[in-house]
Amino acid sequence: MNRFFLITTLAALPLFAANPAMEPLWGYQGTWEFTKDTPGGAPVVNKIQNDCVDTGQFFVCQQTVDGKLIALLTFTPTQTKGHYYTVPVLPNGHAAGHGELEIEGDRWTYPRKEEVNGKTVYSRIVNVFSGKDHVRFEQSESADGVNWKLLASGHEVRKSLNGTLPAPHHN
Repeated sequence: MNRFFLITTLAALPLFAANPAMEPLWGYQGTWEFTKDTPGGAPVVNKIQNDCVDTGQFFVCQQTVDGKLIALLTFTPTQTKGHYYTVPVLPNGHAAGHGELEIEGDRWTYPRKEEVNGKTVYSRIVNVFSGKDHVRFEQSESADGVNWKLLASGHEVRKSLNGTLPAPHHN
């Protein structure tokens, strides 16, 4: 009887941990083919695999690029619906800086503002989903936060819901 209770309880834990604010982030789960174009450069193609988990307070994705572990991407919801704090944790355990994500429908924006040589530099990555398996992205920067210069663009196509591991969640 105790064994049945333990198994039943363990199986139900993901149901208790699920946070509705994290639901859109499942869009990252799986194996993706990533093609990046930079002005004047040759296209770069990579295989990106995301193994994601919703713990309730955090949403994390272990990201592997072309077979190499790159980072554990962490997302924490803010008080504003569709807004998250982000922190990539590198394989050596160091965090690579605090960021933000703003989701408005199919448009996901990673805005950034930093001081470089005494000047404010704005940058952003904008992902636009068309369906669950296609993303068009642009990476831009700006001196004023209004006029943007395109640095790179491209697309991602999901090839499988599985990353390096079987998908724990299906949309």
